[in-house]
Amino acid sequence: MNRKNNRLHLIVLVLFYGMAYAGFTQNQPVYKRTSFTGESTDLKNDHITLNFYRRVMGWGWAEVLTPTGKSMAVLEHLGEVKIQGQDIPVRFVAESFSREKTEEGEELRFEVASVVVRNVLEGTSFDNWMVYPYKEPAIKGTVSFILERDSDYVSLKYRLRATGNYNVEYIRGPWLKVGEGSFETQKDDAILPGVDWAINEEWTSGTDFFKDPWALRVAPHPNKVTMPMMSVSHKDWTIGLSWKPGQTATRWFNYREHRPQPVMASPNFVDRKNNHLMGLMVPDASIEGHENEIVASIPLELKVDQKINFDAKIWLKNGSGVDIMTAWVKENGLPDPSKTRMPYNQILDSIANAYNTNFWHEGKGFGLIQRPESKIQPSVPKFLYRYVRDNKRTKLAKELADKINWLEKVRPNSKSKEDLIKEGDGLIQQQNSDGSFSFDPDVITKDDFKVATSFIEPMGLQGESPLEINIRPAIRLLNIGKETGEEKYLNAAKRAIDFSLEMKRPEAGDFWETPLHAANLLAAGHAAIGNYLAYQEFGGEVYKEKAIYWMRCLLIFTHLWESNDVQLLYNTKPVLSSSDWYFANWVRDHVQWEVLSVFVDVARYDLKWDEIDPEIDWLKYQEGITNAGVRWMMAQTVDRNWLPHNLPETYNRYQKGEYDYAYPDTHNSISGNYGGMMIMPDRIAENIYYLLDRKVNN
Repeated sequence: MNRKNNRLHLIVLVLFYGMAYAGFTQNQPVYKRTSFTGESTDLKNDHITLNFYRRVMGWGWAEVLTPTGKSMAVLEHLGEVKIQGQDIPVRFVAESFSREKTEEGEELRFEVASVVVRNVLEGTSFDNWMVYPYKEPAIKGTVSFILERDSDYVSLKYRLRATGNYNVEYIRGPWLKVGEGSFETQKDDAILPGVDWAINEEWTSGTDFFKDPWALRVAPHPNKVTMPMMSVSHKDWTIGLSWKPGQTATRWFNYREHRPQPVMASPNFVDRKNNHLMGLMVPDASIEGHENEIVASIPLELKVDQKINFDAKIWLKNGSGVDIMTAWVKENGLPDPSKTRMPYNQILDSIANAYNTNFWHEGKGFGLIQRPESKIQPSVPKFLYRYVRDNKRTKLAKELADKINWLEKVRPNSKSKEDLIKEGDGLIQQQNSDGSFSFDPDVITKDDFKVATSFIEPMGLQGESPLEINIRPAIRLLNIGKETGEEKYLNAAKRAIDFSLEMKRPEAGDFWETPLHAANLLAAGHAAIGNYLAYQEFGGEVYKEKAIYWMRCLLIFTHLWESNDVQLLYNTKPVLSSSDWYFANWVRDHVQWEVLSVFVDVARYDLKWDEIDPEIDWLKYQEGITNAGVRWMMAQTVDRNWLPHNLPETYNRYQKGEYDYAYPDTHNSISGNYGGMMIMPDRIAENIYYLLDRKVNN
């Protein structure tokens, strides 16, 4: 008996050391929904671990773990193809792998081929009556995983080719089942930038902020995605999948090219499984009518030797979804802003001239006539004082000075201390005992909430306290407290900001027309500024940290890549929702005035956000969103690329030049067209002056 035991022990040792010598490890998989031969290997550093496992058909899947061993995701396969007319999708497997160590780290390379169904069934009971036509793999190539020693991501390279002519309904590249076998459908948040930001038990593609058919965003048009990164977070750990949005994933001859198509479902309603799905595939959904097709209705025509490439990264970060998005920005850097058609000083001249001519209404003031009830207010845009002072010898500046002098005589006086105290006391009366403020749809002058409630459901409930509903009065109370010297207003402001400290998603910035809890750019910007003002007033690093967090949220709404067919760079999404459930789609459309107004506030409070948060080049960001605003202004003024939506009578005014050097409310990320109301360009001018003062050359 002892001899037998010794012999068995020797065999086990030989197998173990032999497998270790060959690069194998003895990791046991968390994933149970597959076959497993007992062979495994790994790729790891101090930040991330990938364990790879062999199926019966070959090396075929991996698991992503934190340094503490928490299973974050399963990479379900090394690729998969669904051939039209063949009911079984086939995965890519490898007979073996190679490992190469470099100065930076190491690389695992798998020579893959798609499974041949005919071969799998050979010799089984199905052999005689289920005969599939294909006798060789449809796809062959390599899938490589590269991990550098101190990196918190693994780089993936798919270099595949078709072995013949096939019509395929999809080819899947990286395909992650997040939470599989561990935290399942639980999450802190799931983010697809510019498209979806779900928290806790919310569903991505849910009907909380859209109604069908707009709600479904599982595979959106690639242009709708503002940053090529998606993530799921759970209890201080976040996993992300990034890609190259401009990459030609596949193309043949003069056929259209396909870019990597992001797919996200949290929870995984695609497979109806208890996990979250993040993946990349082709064909893409660059034809809007074919969005959300996980299985394409119009197949991708593959030709022999046609290449299919995916370059992606799997990220792992001890932090939030915002942290992993920020990590992508720090790794890749912010893109260079687009160039303006003329220097900043000439743009300021053109804007000032518009205020002197087509924006001026004698005896009334500056403004645009867009509605029959439009009223011109006797107010002076702040930048005009600067322009007149800097150009006082010019004819234009003198004429503007005369207009400003007249307006200062007829406009209402600024608020007295008594007025400010009355306003501050009114705000304190509205404040709840816990420091919060409550949403009240009845005080909104626009009728959007009434309309939405009447035919669908309310977009927000009386008494709710999302971020913007607290930050907006808090900032006002801070300013009143400083101007009056009354401590009670400062204390009230602090209590409102303290109430908001635990919030993670910016909400309610467009409370007048959008679902109250939808992720919102304006709320993020206001919260950043409000928290930093609190830091200046009260001290406490928690306010500064939260200010940085909220400003970084803006990155999620900002287009940080450029499409080949539509100018997108530094355009921004205002909110990840519709208006009034059906009347505007803000995942499709950009809005620029909100982000411009955030940085107008940065300028007015004399903040230098690039110094507050030096890890991000916020001065470049501000230049980017400003130059985008100039692009919008020029598109409608010079290119005449604008049409109204609900005010058709304004088109005649537009053709007469009344709106020249204003800019439109919206830009369609798919068509590239502009539309909507016209907006005065004073925010563009103020941002330009700030940039010039910070010595940004244009």
